[in-house]
Amino acid sequence: MECTVTWTGATGAQSNMGFVAETGSGHVITMDGAPDASKPENGGANMAARPMETVLAGTGGCTAYDVVLILKRGRHAVTGCTVTLTTQRAETDPKVFTHIHMHFVVTGVNLPRAAVERAVAMSHDTYCSASIMLGKTADITTTVDVVSL
Repeated sequence: MECTVTWTGATGAQSNMGFVAETGSGHVITMDGAPDASKPENGGANMAARPMETVLAGTGGCTAYDVVLILKRGRHAVTGCTVTLTTQRAETDPKVFTHIHMHFVVTGVNLPRAAVERAVAMSHDTYCSASIMLGKTADITTTVDVVSL
C-alpha cells in the first residue's frame, strides 16, 4: 500500500496549508489546515478535511466495512450501517486521540442484536487495522443501535 501526499500551498493555491493525497489505488483525497488568525501564513483556508479528520474517517470506514462484511458472511440481511465517531485529543503535542467513541446504527431485515454486537466486537478486537492501531494511544468505546425492518 502506498500514498503520495503533495503540498499544494507551494503552487500558489488558495490555502497555505493544503495537501493532496493520491492513493496507490489512484484515488485523491484533499486536506487542509484550519485557519490561524494569529499567523495566517501558517493556517489553512478551511477548504477540505483536516488530516486528523481523514484518519478518523478512515477508521470509521475500516470498521463499518468489517461490520457489514461480517454480517453478510453470516447471511444476515443487513441494509444499512452508519458509524459516528467522536474523539478527545491530548492537550499537548503530539495531540493524539486519547478517546474515541464509535456509535453504530445498523439496519437490516430481522437483524439480531447479538449478531451486530458480535460483528462490532470482532472488528474492534481482530479485523480493523485502523482502530487497533489507534487503540495503542486511545481508549476506544462502542455503542450499537439495531434497526430491524
